[in-house]
Amino acid sequence: MSSCVCKRVLSQVRSCSTLVLPVSSSHTVLHRPLPSLLSSSSSSSFSSSSRSPWPRPVQPVRPLSSHTHGGSDEDDYGLASSSFQVGRLQIDNVLRANEQSVRIPEFDGRGGPSPVLKFESNQLGANAPLEDRRCAATCLRTRGMLFGVFDGHGGHACAQAVSERLPYYVATAMMPEASLEDLEVAMETGRPVPPILQWYKHHNDYNYRESAELYVEHLRVFWQELLASDEHGEGLSPPDALSYAFQRLDSDLSLEAQVPLASDLMRSTAVQAAFAGSTACLAHVTTDGVYVANAGDCRAVLGVQDEDGSWSAVPLSRDHTALNPDELARVRAQHPPAERDTVVVDERLLGMLMPLRAFGDVRFKWSRELQESVLESGASCCDLEELHLFQYSPPYYLTPPYLDAAPEVTFHQLRPQDRFLIVASDGLWDELGNEEAVRLVGQHLTGVHMQVPVSVRDRQLSLGQMHQLLLRRQARAAPALDQNVATHLIRHALGTNEYGELDQERLAAMLALPNDLARMYRDDITVTVVYFNPNLLKTHHDGSG
Repeated sequence: MSSCVCKRVLSQVRSCSTLVLPVSSSHTVLHRPLPSLLSSSSSSSFSSSSRSPWPRPVQPVRPLSSHTHGGSDEDDYGLASSSFQVGRLQIDNVLRANEQSVRIPEFDGRGGPSPVLKFESNQLGANAPLEDRRCAATCLRTRGMLFGVFDGHGGHACAQAVSERLPYYVATAMMPEASLEDLEVAMETGRPVPPILQWYKHHNDYNYRESAELYVEHLRVFWQELLASDEHGEGLSPPDALSYAFQRLDSDLSLEAQVPLASDLMRSTAVQAAFAGSTACLAHVTTDGVYVANAGDCRAVLGVQDEDGSWSAVPLSRDHTALNPDELARVRAQHPPAERDTVVVDERLLGMLMPLRAFGDVRFKWSRELQESVLESGASCCDLEELHLFQYSPPYYLTPPYLDAAPEVTFHQLRPQDRFLIVASDGLWDELGNEEAVRLVGQHLTGVHMQVPVSVRDRQLSLGQMHQLLLRRQARAAPALDQNVATHLIRHALGTNEYGELDQERLAAMLALPNDLARMYRDDITVTVVYFNPNLLKTHHDGSG
């Protein structure tokens, strides 16, 4: 964000008479194993947290102008101001409300080493409620772990459904035929179904409990079709499983919005999920390497520590937006030449949607007639106006579908120098580049702050200018304020000024923006950082040598 924009944010914040900051109670990491897909009492393992998924209650705080004051550089960082210390505590409460940190057992329960040492995650909302979702789970019937970030738009309904269901589809597709038969026999006989995933949930994470029966029913149809295939055998390879799971789940979301369902609530949920949308980036981490399936503009970036101790970033996904020439060409090629100038307008699909791949978003996939039919039938079970669903199609809507959820899948074989993986929504990447994010995580991990040598241009500065440069470099090398590295990234994404300093006043201003202003200046941010097991990587490297 430029300095002029930052000043505008600060001035708007100070002009607001009622500023609010969410108040977080103490939070704990819930490391809950999934007992079964369906328990003996027929309750679904797509269970609901007992805690509310919505933002915690908020309380007004004093305008930021009363928290800040003129004075020395030390005062500007709040180090000498008791009144600003209160503001810092509130800032920390907001930033840390959705923190999650989980250390993974060294062995995966099946006798094999775990490829992951630990992961740390966090979310910060700009929308109310938050539209991003995340997931982390261990595959119990196959090997590896799944880490996903889902950026919803048009509401949270689609991202919520995808975050709950996509890991099951991927894990099921990779399962061998014998394991799928175990699931089917258990369902037929009414016995508890062997667990597929072990979830790692934060207490603020939420599940659609009212739709669990529907989700299990369609997951069962999915594995029945896999069993009916003569070629399934030992299961799909990770790339094929990821690609098939993305497209099959998107198809199921579409189907569920078109057919009669057991209750009005279930019907309402299905319609919302189909008409909202979500991008998705899902990483499958195994002892062999990392598979990343991406549809949209979330991103996965590998952190590599070079021999000299410096850090470099290796992107494992590409953004599917109009700024990607290959993606733009792909979308245009799917429609007649006459639509070349209307398929993407102002870097948006049909002038409306930024990502060029996504789940849901049936306004860009269905015919006008189908959209009208579904919304008319949906009016009998839900208040479409309250759900912000209207009979409307984008301009130049001539040859649908214009959008799909087919992911781009990449693979990276892990090496000893590969230390971690960052999976995050575009709310982070809008503020931080790949290299900067990796540097922040690497320095947080090692405690060593690599400084770029002073350039020839900098050597020509006056004594006063050089003093300011050294102060900025010292600020960048200050000890991290957060134990959780995802929080560390979010703090720097929102609080770093144009000089590379962590600016407390800027950060406070960004966090204190009221709901009607916050989305104008920042997006929802979701970050998960996965640390690889260095002992495993070294063993594999030595063995291959």
